[in-house]
Amino acid sequence: MKKLKQIITQTKEIAAANSAGFNDLVWQLICYSPKMQVRLQQEQLLNEAEHFSLKVNDDYFAKKQLTFNGFKWGNGKHKILITHGWGSKAADFGDIITALREIGDVEIIAFDAPGNGSSEAELSNLLLFILAAEAIIKAYGKPDVLIGHSLGAMANVMAIKETEIAPSLLVSLTPLVRLKENFEASMNAAGVQQPAQDEFLESFEVLFGYPASYYNLNRQYLFDIEPNHWLAYDNADLVAPYPYLQEFLNAHPSVNARHYEGTGQERILKSPEMIVDLVKEVKIALEK
Repeated sequence: MKKLKQIITQTKEIAAANSAGFNDLVWQLICYSPKMQVRLQQEQLLNEAEHFSLKVNDDYFAKKQLTFNGFKWGNGKHKILITHGWGSKAADFGDIITALREIGDVEIIAFDAPGNGSSEAELSNLLLFILAAEAIIKAYGKPDVLIGHSLGAMANVMAIKETEIAPSLLVSLTPLVRLKENFEASMNAAGVQQPAQDEFLESFEVLFGYPASYYNLNRQYLFDIEPNHWLAYDNADLVAPYPYLQEFLNAHPSVNARHYEGTGQERILKSPEMIVDLVKEVKIALEK
């Protein structure tokens, strides 16, 4: 978190001086994921897990193979895969993992995406989240339940498309819907002026081959048969604004969405009400 604050401060200073040519710093602002220490209770949960490591290729930033860390609880016949959000980690799902373990006969897998939590990399991006989820699916088999939070929810949708799996249940918690607008919000908060924003977005398209607007849940949610999808949100969420989500839900009425007032982007992971409902939905899906 200290480094992110330094990046934000430096970005604001250069933006205020109306200096040009600080695109590299804007990339750090967007793609550096803050690392938060594991708390004691989280550490205890991780100590109960089987630890593993897998590798993915980072063709854009590090330009090398990266190692990322994963954690597995249980050896049941029902697989549950959890994908965290930006600036988060597997341990942040502690309350949810603890509740899911009570179901019985499950294998729960969570991971720290490259550049997040305990995993390798200085900078991260959505594609590394997707590649990590795909690597776990390849190594451990198709999950019956796929759970994602924020950016991880978008990554899960794209991983389903890439691997052509059909989970019994897809769970999205406060999903990020529009990546470009999320970038713009971060740049606006740091005082990045429009010409510099345009420069960053142009360089993003050059690097990844697609504009940031391509990474939009509405654009990526294309299935022959839409998945059994349960979605939890707070309509006052400032990170994933509700008007964007409402557009998605209007386009996909089959999604079973529920509002959890006052939970916001992060606190929803600890909402007792949401966790009870989530476990109920998982049980129903696994019993079918």
